[in-house]
Amino acid sequence: MFRFIGQRLLAAIPVLLGILFVTFALARLLPGDPCRAMLGEKATDQICDAFNVRYGLNEPIPTQFAIYISDVFQGDLGTSFRYGRSVTQIMMERLPVTIELSLCALTFATVVGIFAGMWSAYKRNSIIDVATMVVANIGVSMPVFWLGLMLAYIFGLALKDTPFQLPPSGRNSPGLIVPSLQEAWNLNLQPGLLNSLLSFLSNMHLFNGLITLNWKVFSDTARHMILPAAALGTIPLAIIARMTRSSLLDVLGLDYVRTARAKGLRERGVVMRHGMSNALIPVVTIIGLSLGSLLGGAVLTETIFNLSGVGRILFDAIQARDYSIVQGFTLIIAAAYVIINLFVDLLYAFLDPRVRLG
Repeated sequence: MFRFIGQRLLAAIPVLLGILFVTFALARLLPGDPCRAMLGEKATDQICDAFNVRYGLNEPIPTQFAIYISDVFQGDLGTSFRYGRSVTQIMMERLPVTIELSLCALTFATVVGIFAGMWSAYKRNSIIDVATMVVANIGVSMPVFWLGLMLAYIFGLALKDTPFQLPPSGRNSPGLIVPSLQEAWNLNLQPGLLNSLLSFLSNMHLFNGLITLNWKVFSDTARHMILPAAALGTIPLAIIARMTRSSLLDVLGLDYVRTARAKGLRERGVVMRHGMSNALIPVVTIIGLSLGSLLGGAVLTETIFNLSGVGRILFDAIQARDYSIVQGFTLIIAAAYVIINLFVDLLYAFLDPRVRLG
């Protein structure tokens, strides 16, 4: 297994370099430049020339790319043109929000999607089956921005002052103080890897509130996360439900399932013990791909629900030609895809003993 993991990680290096180079080149080949995008009418030729020299933008693209790769191997993702701050520092603040939103959306999509698909296959050709698949098709067809606005309107305005009211925007209620893990545990750490890791985890408010037993922070964050997670997870939910139904129906028609029925096992036991365990492999693939797409495609959801995550800052960085942020976040999202695919491959061997990682 360790040999397999090593081979996959080594094979991922040229993939990451290729993705990074394409992003690097396309960002610089697009019309416009960072200086004029940020300064507008105040941008003169002299100011922009000095700006390009300061950030090395006057060098040929291959030279800029070589310098950037050298910095990346040293752990430096560059400095934002627009904010004048380290990209790593910005990522420590913004990435936890997107990770938290993506995991909540994926949990919602996975639990509801697998149950709906399994129940639909169990009740094949019934009214429940037809209704579930109709709802799934509608879920695939609804744009995220429209669904997000409708959810915010219904639960934030139409159901206002009712027990069903939910926060339509923001990550926490105004005035709520979320202490860091260092403050909650009275830690006085020097700047370093451990301190940075705790700061990163502190910005994941659900995890922060859970591990520190701060139920006020946990419950408030959970209430604010329901609507954006539902909006973001609806399309993956519909896909997972349809894939679960299709895969389970294929498995239920195999010989060993008919043998289990012939032995007198209950239908529910046949579906759960013999059907789902073998039908999960294509579903796991869809779930893994969904998590990667959620991490990279949360921009609309974060904008609608006013969440300060990767999506919003990446959109602003593309408009402002802030190359460092675009490259840094592209590298992280691409690495996340590689790690998720590796985890899915390892999970195959756990779900199906016939799969060997040799």
